[in-house]
Amino acid sequence: MKILVLNAGSSSQKSSLYYIPNDERSQEVITLLWSGSIDFSQQQGVAKLKVESNGVVWEDKQETEDRLVAMEALFKMLCEGDTAVLESWQEIDYIGHRVVHGGSEYQQPTWVTEEVKSAIAQLISLAPNHNPSNLQGIEMMETLLPNAGQVAVFDTAFHSRIPTTSAIYPLPYQWYEEGIRRYGFHGISHEYCAQKTAQLLDQPLSNLKLVTCHLGNGASLAAVKNGHSIDTTMGFTPLEGLMMGTRCGSIDPGIIIHLLREKGLSADEIDQTLNKESGLKGLSGLSGDMRTVTEAMGENERAQLAFDTYIHHLCRQIGAMVASLQGLDVLVFTAGVGENSAIVRQAACERLGYLGVEIDPEKNQNSPQNEDIATPDSSVRVFVLHTNEDRAIAQTVWQLAQANSY
Repeated sequence: MKILVLNAGSSSQKSSLYYIPNDERSQEVITLLWSGSIDFSQQQGVAKLKVESNGVVWEDKQETEDRLVAMEALFKMLCEGDTAVLESWQEIDYIGHRVVHGGSEYQQPTWVTEEVKSAIAQLISLAPNHNPSNLQGIEMMETLLPNAGQVAVFDTAFHSRIPTTSAIYPLPYQWYEEGIRRYGFHGISHEYCAQKTAQLLDQPLSNLKLVTCHLGNGASLAAVKNGHSIDTTMGFTPLEGLMMGTRCGSIDPGIIIHLLREKGLSADEIDQTLNKESGLKGLSGLSGDMRTVTEAMGENERAQLAFDTYIHHLCRQIGAMVASLQGLDVLVFTAGVGENSAIVRQAACERLGYLGVEIDPEKNQNSPQNEDIATPDSSVRVFVLHTNEDRAIAQTVWQLAQANSY
């Protein structure tokens, strides 16, 4: 079975092609055949294309802003040149899509129908940076691969079983009934990392209390107990929770009222500021990229302030997750910052020493991947994992197809 996974973002599009044997006994045998990406962020009106396959890296540029045109150019490399792995696109059996917001209704991976597409569209206001691109990706695949079954895998699904006390906000109960609640995000990554940790420890996931730290440009934590998310930092939208690259995370809601009343800002202006001009970028004045901030810390006081504030918010919220779990067995770092920033891991773990967290400095500095960097005496295991949402989506699609649900 050949499964294409599409992860469509606001300024980029990533795709991966996997092969999984149809034999149920071979569901763990997942082979990545081909991966491709489209980046519109580097130059206006230009799509940067990149493909990796057969040990070959192919790159090109297309003068277009049309995603469908760029996708067609990228997909040609599935069947042409040194990166070819197919004779025809029609060999693709299924397509799996990462969809950020599924609301209250969609708590499981779901075959894409007109009803599902309508629901994704209706949730755009709650995930304006993601759901439009996710929906556009689905519609492009309907044009390019009309015979392939499509599956929506929702980032909110893993958090759908959190207790009501974690999900509800202390607002009028009617609002909760109308869907204003904590949904949580990055669920595909949090679930994958929890399962991977249990596999590496050779322990049942049900025995472990984990805090998984998905630290990228967007960032969130999940408290995982008995294999389920019981609390998380992102909420009604992906804006709540940790300080992030360009997002503010949790702030006093009275600030919004003040900005509306006293500063005369519009809702759109506030939305732009909180989502695009805050976080690391807002405090440092430099960038939302952790690498740029840490490189500037020695000579730039605001860069140092941004980093220190980031670590403060991270550790404070890890403490909240530990309180929900009533203990901690494993701390997991993943995603761009979590996997690659040794200084973030070091600073956070030093502050968490009161929990018995102790890491090996040499292991931490040595680009660990899928590795426990805690010392033997540490009361808490500390893993650095390479998250693989695409692989998790492919496996989910395979399982759904095997169940003959389409």
